[in-house]
Amino acid sequence: MSNFFWYLTAFLASSSVLPNGGLQAASAQYLLGLGIGDITGPVVETNMMGYASLAQTDTGLHMRERSRAFIVADAAAPSNRIVFINADIAMGDSGVRRSIVSQLSSQFPGIYTDANIAFVGTHQHSGVGGYLENLLPQITSLGYVKQTADAIIAGTVLAVQRAHASLAPGKLSLGNTTILNANINRSPTAYLANPAAERARYQFDQDKDMTVLRFDDTNGNARGLLSFFAVHGTSLYENNTLISADNKGMAAFLYESFVEPNSAPGNATFVAGFTQSNVGDTSPNTLGAFCESPGQPFDGQPCEADHSTCGGTVQNCHGRGPGFLISDFESNRIIGEAQFQGAQTIMNGALSAVHGTVKSVHVYMTMANHSFALPNGTTVSTCPAAMGTDGPGAFDFVQGDNSSTPQNPFWEIVKGVVTPLPSAAQIACQDPKPILLNTGFAHTPYEWAPNSVDIQMLRVGNFVMLIMPGELTTMAGRRIREAVRAELISSAVLGADAYVVVAGPANVYAHYVTTREEYGIQRYEGASTIFGPFTLEAYIDKYSSLVPFLADNASGTPASDPPPPEQTSKAISLQTAVVFDAAPIGKKFGAVLTDVNTAAAYHAGDTVSAQFVGANPRNNLRLEGTFLTVDQSVSGQWNSVRTDSHPSTIYNWTRVSTVLGTSSATISWTIESGTPAGTYRLSYFGDSKPLIGSISSFTGTSSSFTVA
Repeated sequence: MSNFFWYLTAFLASSSVLPNGGLQAASAQYLLGLGIGDITGPVVETNMMGYASLAQTDTGLHMRERSRAFIVADAAAPSNRIVFINADIAMGDSGVRRSIVSQLSSQFPGIYTDANIAFVGTHQHSGVGGYLENLLPQITSLGYVKQTADAIIAGTVLAVQRAHASLAPGKLSLGNTTILNANINRSPTAYLANPAAERARYQFDQDKDMTVLRFDDTNGNARGLLSFFAVHGTSLYENNTLISADNKGMAAFLYESFVEPNSAPGNATFVAGFTQSNVGDTSPNTLGAFCESPGQPFDGQPCEADHSTCGGTVQNCHGRGPGFLISDFESNRIIGEAQFQGAQTIMNGALSAVHGTVKSVHVYMTMANHSFALPNGTTVSTCPAAMGTDGPGAFDFVQGDNSSTPQNPFWEIVKGVVTPLPSAAQIACQDPKPILLNTGFAHTPYEWAPNSVDIQMLRVGNFVMLIMPGELTTMAGRRIREAVRAELISSAVLGADAYVVVAGPANVYAHYVTTREEYGIQRYEGASTIFGPFTLEAYIDKYSSLVPFLADNASGTPASDPPPPEQTSKAISLQTAVVFDAAPIGKKFGAVLTDVNTAAAYHAGDTVSAQFVGANPRNNLRLEGTFLTVDQSVSGQWNSVRTDSHPSTIYNWTRVSTVLGTSSATISWTIESGTPAGTYRLSYFGDSKPLIGSISSFTGTSSSFTVA
């Protein structure tokens, strides 16, 4: 009966019918809920998000993207609650968040609101693109991809629903550790522009600390964790075309499968969130950046330090991860494993109990021409958004030439309304940035960049999360953490054990945030600090001013600027729909084209693959499902032992003929060490669309094979 009592308590305490909380959770200070949802969009024929490369169109799947939701409510006052969503996407987005908030606030009126829902991206660069509602990031995805956005919204809402359904009394605790060899500073020359006395306070030019918030039930059994560690989600390179979740998704898979080895990915009850932090100038490519310029004298040499160039151009300068000699997927595993092991160390070590109530505060701030006073009394202002010229040349702006065969038709449409020339005031405001795209003044066909951002803080006891709308550099993150913590203590909102972390990019993507000194160097991060040199100071000023709303007895709502305007109803999309699928003459969908090897046994380390008559996977994203399984024969029954979310499997799709509608799907599995000997097969699950009629599902299976 005890379990029934606790779940009844959680239900009543979280019910909107009983605003005062109903029954009290006997000894636990918090009600905790955790959930996971599949957010994987179209895994083929869609531009990927992160590198802004037109050529990076997805061709298959390595691992599914997930949203992981964490709910914390004060057991004594359950209306005081927060929802932290950690999503395997590049960044939060205002349009996607708007839909998530709308659905959750409708389903749970008065419980989940614009103020207490944080939508945080892991900043991974191997996910499905096209979901952001502003125009600039849509250029390489040929506009807005509704199917991507809808998948993120549906899976995230499902994750929160599952977290809400799992609410139960529990305890929270905090710990940290140092993780070496998992990140480097990719802009060390800009970091060196910060004052020497400030740099002398830190051992490294990037944060090596991981913080973990541990979620326990009332018996002290771990239900999950939220970790905070700064490292870019760029372990998988720009030439990768398989949808994945990069190093933080890998870390989550490793931890969840370690705790529940018999649960399929996405089905574990233990939820491990690996959150991004002040990521701006970090890199997982720990060997450094090198020139890949065959035939040139600088081939294989480190890139030029100040500008990351090779022979004067940026295109051939590439970072190298720790598994470089094997593959970027090996680098991804290594960096993911380092975070997994770091989190394990914290979870198994001494932790400090989290104590205190739960609070949240959220406002919108118009960043264009936002005036405020610096601590010395000087009045300064941010600028309307603008992008600088430095960086890797991610957007293909040469597409506006007179070529009769443009590579980017979306750019052909918007080039006629390319951003207006900056005024003298804008040039002075953004100085020393050489403005390439004056995005803050570009409103046609819809907004190119956000001019209004989310300012949000979540308090869980003595632990405060700064939910940031951009990518803070290492030193920028240190400064805002320190400033807000000092304000929390000096205003007596928290005591000396106040603990502050940065999480982002979240809610809306406002690009980078550097220190003023780094901004002056105008490397990539400074050039992409779109609101000018006082961006960081504006954030410090605003976040600090909202600290009183985190106090135990805080009431009322802070003043807010208008939210970003809705854009999705205006969005352009040039992605063509699936017209039809057809099987080759004499074949059926799912028929085996190339079978596994049945003549000899496979061993650990071998890759087994089979090719099938395929159909376009955009017909059915199979959310919460799989495009493949590896099946093992046990006592005459086939049991699925791997899905498309295991890193050892790959789903590849190839269009054979656009005119005939034919395609193939290749399923592969690299056999892990320790795989039991036995008989196995590969199964493929697809959905075909006829020219006339409805989509129908089919299955293909390989011959059985032996693992010795």
